[in-house]
Amino acid sequence: MAAEPVDLAAKLALFTEHWSPKAVAALNDYEVKVVKIRGDFVWHTHGDTDELFLVLAGELTIQLRDGDVVLRPGQLYVVPRGVEHCPRADEEVHAVLIEPQGVVNTGDAGGPLTATVERI
Repeated sequence: MAAEPVDLAAKLALFTEHWSPKAVAALNDYEVKVVKIRGDFVWHTHGDTDELFLVLAGELTIQLRDGDVVLRPGQLYVVPRGVEHCPRADEEVHAVLIEPQGVVNTGDAGGPLTATVERI
């Protein structure tokens, strides 16, 4: 095992596409992912898991049916399992996601924004 830190800014510099999370580390059965977000995503749920969003840069709105949660750099929010949500950002956001390995980014919604997670 290499004793090297993961440089999140360097990992984010490796890609430009939005809504395409990249795995940068594993923790037990969880993946730590970086993602670039811009525009509207799809309304969806994850029936089997919570989902953690940690904003590194920009401002992310997590729309919920009963009100929005706005995250700024250094802030995180955990969407509880089964809660319908829709992330959105007017300008590009850099974020970290922590979720179990194999979680589909579009949850139960599927569709063209469904990403295949690669390790970078």
